[in-house]
Amino acid sequence: MLGKVIGVEENSIYVKLNQDVLESKDLIHHYVSLKTEDKNVIGEIINIKEGIADINLVGEMRDSEFIFGVIAKPGFSSIVELVPDFLVKNIISVASYDDTRDLYLGKSPIYKDLEVHVNINKFFSEHFAVFGSTGTGKSCGVARTLQNLFAKENPLPYKASIFMFDAYGEYHTAFEGLHKKVPQIHFKAYTTNIEDKESERLRIPIWLLGVDDIALLLGAEKHSQIQIIEKALKLVTIFAQEEKRVIKSKNDIIARALLDILSSGRSSTAIRDQIFSVLSYYNTSELNLETLIEQPGYTRPLKHCMNIDATGKIREMELIMNFMSSFLTEDYVLTLPDGSFKYSLNDLKDAFDFALISEGVLKSDKIYDEANVLKVRIHSLANGDENIYFDYPEYITRDDYIHVLLTTKEGYKAQIINFNINYIDDRLAKNITKIYSKLLFDYAKALPVRASMPFHIILEEAHRYVQNDNDNFLLGYNIFERITKEGRKYGVLLGLISQRPSELSETSLSQCSNFLIFRMLHPKDIEYVREIVPNITNETIKKIKILQPGNCVAFGSAFKVPVIISLDLPNPAPSSSSCDIRANWFVRKK
Repeated sequence: MLGKVIGVEENSIYVKLNQDVLESKDLIHHYVSLKTEDKNVIGEIINIKEGIADINLVGEMRDSEFIFGVIAKPGFSSIVELVPDFLVKNIISVASYDDTRDLYLGKSPIYKDLEVHVNINKFFSEHFAVFGSTGTGKSCGVARTLQNLFAKENPLPYKASIFMFDAYGEYHTAFEGLHKKVPQIHFKAYTTNIEDKESERLRIPIWLLGVDDIALLLGAEKHSQIQIIEKALKLVTIFAQEEKRVIKSKNDIIARALLDILSSGRSSTAIRDQIFSVLSYYNTSELNLETLIEQPGYTRPLKHCMNIDATGKIREMELIMNFMSSFLTEDYVLTLPDGSFKYSLNDLKDAFDFALISEGVLKSDKIYDEANVLKVRIHSLANGDENIYFDYPEYITRDDYIHVLLTTKEGYKAQIINFNINYIDDRLAKNITKIYSKLLFDYAKALPVRASMPFHIILEEAHRYVQNDNDNFLLGYNIFERITKEGRKYGVLLGLISQRPSELSETSLSQCSNFLIFRMLHPKDIEYVREIVPNITNETIKKIKILQPGNCVAFGSAFKVPVIISLDLPNPAPSSSSCDIRANWFVRKK
C-alpha cells in the first residue's frame, strides 16, 4: 500500500505516502489505483511535496478495462496501490495489441519498454495535428509513424492515399525506399524544382480549376473581381476551342463587345482605335477588319467603313452597327467550362482581356482599376516562370488526373504522394495546397459510395496555409475549414504539422480530434492550444513545456488519457536536421 488518503479537492486526491515508498522509486507520472468495495478509481501522480502525493483522477478500472472519466470520487478508506505494469498498458495503450487494427507509435519513457499502440481507425479516421517548436522532432515523429504504418505486410495498407505537402522537401528521403521493405508499397514525388530530374514536375491542368480556384490564384479581394473571373472563364469556353465549332458564338461575343464600344459615346477617334485594337487580336474568318460590308452599289472592307469625315464623325456608324447586329444570336448563353476540353493559361489570359472589353469596364474607372489588378496578375502568371506549373501536356479529365496522381510511372498504386513545394513562394504554395485540397474534396464528394476512397492531406508548416484569411469573405468558405467540418463523412482527413499553432485557423484546429504535441515554449502558442483544444488539462500543458526532443504528449479521441510517448528515430530520417555550423565553418590547416 502506497499510503493513506488525507484529502479530496475537486479532481485531486492527496495521499500521505509511506516512508519506504518514498525511498524506493520515482513516482511522478505513475498511475495509482484507489480501491473501495465497489469501485477502482485510477489517478496519476503529478506532484509530491513533503511526503504528500497530489494525484489527478483520470478514470476507472472495471474488470481490467480502463474507462476514462470519474463520476464518484474515492473515499478516505480507499486502498492506494501502484497500478501494475500489465494493467498500465490498458490505460496508455490498447488493451490487447492486434496487428490488423493497431499501430505502434513508440515507448513510454515513464514505464520503460512499455510499447504504446493506437487503434488505426480511431487515429486516422479523424483530423489530427502535430505541434512543436523547431528541433523537437515533429518531422521525425511523422516520418516514423508513417514508416511504422507502411511496414505492415499482413494486412497491407495498399489502398492508403496520403498526400503530403512538403514545405522544405524533407520527406523524400524518409519514404522513397518504402517499396524495398514492402514491395507493394510505393512512394511518388512531385516537385517544384525544375532542375530535379528524379521527381515529376508538379503540374495542374488549368482547365480543371473553377472560379474559386482562379480567384485564389490571382489573389482576388473583391466580389466585383469574381464577376470578371467568371466572365473570363465563360469566354474561354469559346476562345479556346476550334473556330469551326464555335464560330457563331464567337462572332456573337465579339459583335456585342464592338456594339458596346460604338455606343459608348466616346470620341470617334477613340471608338475607331478601340475597334481596330479589338479586331486585330479577337477576330474570326467571318468577322475581322477585312470583312466585306456590302452596300447597294459598292462593297468595302470593315476597316474602310471606320473612316472619320471632316466633321470628326464616323459617317458609316449606322451601317457598321447594323452589320454587327447581324451576328447576334438570341439563343446563345455563355456557360462555365466543365473540364471537357483543354485550354492554357494564355487562353485564359486572352479571355480575361476580352472580358474587360465585353463587360464595358472602360466606362467605370473604379471597376476598371479592380479588374486591372487581376489582369496584371494573370499576365504575370502566364508570362512568368510559374506558368510551368499549369502547363499540362495533354488533355485529361479530373477523375483521370486523380488516378495519375495515385499511380507511379511503372503503373503501381502509390500510397504516399509527396509534393515538394519548397521552390515556389509562400503565396503560390498556399494556393496550390488549396487547389489540390479542393480537387480531392470535390472528387471524394462525387464518389457513388461515400467515403469509399479515403484521402489524407498532410500539411507541413500548416500555419502558412491554414489561416484565418479572406476566403470566407470572398468565396463564402475556406477549403481547409470545410474539410475539417465536412471531410470526415467523405473520407477526406487533414493532418496539420506546425510550430506556430497560434497562426492556424481556429475553426480548423478546433475540429482536430487527435494531437501529438512535442515541446512548445512560446507562451502564445501554449495558451492558444489551451483555449482551442477540447479537454486539455493544466497537467498536459505542464508536460508539453518540459519534453525532451523526440518525445510528445499524445491525446485525443484515439487515446484514453494523455500519454507521453518516446518515438523511435525514423529509418531513414527526413532531411530536417539543422545546419551543421562547425562542419561548414572550420577547416584544418594543411
